Amino acid sequence: MSHHPHRKVLLVSLPARRFGVVVASTLFWILPAAAQEIVESASVGTSSVALALPHDLSPWGMFLNADAVVRAVMIGLVLASVATWTVSIAKGFELWRARRRAREALLAVSGARSMAEAARLFPPGAAFPAANFVHSALHELELSATASVEGTKERVASRLERIEAAARQRILRGTGVLATIGATAPFVGLFGTVWGIMNSFIGISEAQTTNLAVVAPGIAEALLATAAGLAAAIPAVVIYNVFARTTATYRTLLADTAAEVLRLVSRDLEQMPRHLRAAAE
Repeated sequence: MSHHPHRKVLLVSLPARRFGVVVASTLFWILPAAAQEIVESASVGTSSVALALPHDLSPWGMFLNADAVVRAVMIGLVLASVATWTVSIAKGFELWRARRRAREALLAVSGARSMAEAARLFPPGAAFPAANFVHSALHELELSATASVEGTKERVASRLERIEAAARQRILRGTGVLATIGATAPFVGLFGTVWGIMNSFIGISEAQTTNLAVVAPGIAEALLATAAGLAAAIPAVVIYNVFARTTATYRTLLADTAAEVLRLVSRDLEQMPRHLRAAAE
């Protein structure tokens, strides 16, 4: 009788042990497989996200991955930047040469004592304002040989004024491009940025994710348009301001030269023989 309880315990515990062994062996085979499947699915999702993201986040890589409108904006801004530097080099050399000639001509006219002496300093075919001042004033003196002194001075002053205005207009030619680029390039770049960010938000909505790794490349590509706009606008504004100061100096030299020519005309008219001057008056 004493052995029966022990046998019952053995009979009860034996199936439990067998069940535990079966469950343990089953979990031993199932859990690693499930864990491996979870890891594989996570790696596949990560690799798909990595494949969806651009690998090259350099400026050139972002340009290639940008939207067509953003690329067109950046191409236009690059062309505007090339135009800025082309105009700056060509116009800078032109302004330097024109200002040097104007300064030399002013010194030459200031040292002359009569219109005839000033005319000998400038050949008739010279294509710069000081020569035009002198020869135009001489031509008017020939045409107004029998006219009044005051009327002759007014006509000479009118001729000099028109020559000076034409020279100012010619020296300013091309600088308007710099002003236009400096004023519009930031807004063109901003348009590209707004368009790119709008497309990024549309992509976020379609992907149904707010992961920063997915959002950041599109926003970076959009901001590249603003950077291109500023890179085109800042040099244009700076160079335009430099040219504005240089042309102001050049206009001052032209005005001083015209005033010197007018003084020479007045001196020649004052030194006319008295009988000719009386006849003219």
